Amino acid sequence: MHGPFGRPGARGGWGGGRGGWGGGRRMRRGDIRRAILTALADQPAHGYEVMRRLEEMSGGLWRPSPGSVYPHLQMLEDEGMVRSREDEGTRTFTLTEAGVAEAATEVGSPWRSEGENDSQIRTLRQSVGQLMSAAKQLSGAGETAQVERGIAVIQKARKELYQILAED
Repeated sequence: MHGPFGRPGARGGWGGGRGGWGGGRRMRRGDIRRAILTALADQPAHGYEVMRRLEEMSGGLWRPSPGSVYPHLQMLEDEGMVRSREDEGTRTFTLTEAGVAEAATEVGSPWRSEGENDSQIRTLRQSVGQLMSAAKQLSGAGETAQVERGIAVIQKARKELYQILAED
């Protein structure tokens, strides 16, 4: 499998699988189906609630898009695994008996692949978020010279990250 820059084995970029953090793969159709059924197992939900649950269940490693979730919800409804009802302008999905049975089958988490260190990816993601928060505060409260120093720090960090990737 090629990464974002055509290199075999390179991990994914911002737009890759698992929300773009590591992996570089897209979730397979069967995996998405299984994950949605699992997300609906406890209680009914509308599409965006399903997406929020999936992100939460994956520890933030996978952020499914509406373009991925809604067609699968429709497919599951067509197959009789879920049923929907309109409630105050919101379409809510509930598992049917067949959906409950399929959701109860034990299958591994689709966002987790053997050998991947999810804890490190999660920590990296949190660190980037903290850096962005600090940069935002600096841009709003910092003097011109402080903002310039902040830019230099971030540019140096970016170069060092690429240097890590270039190492053998």
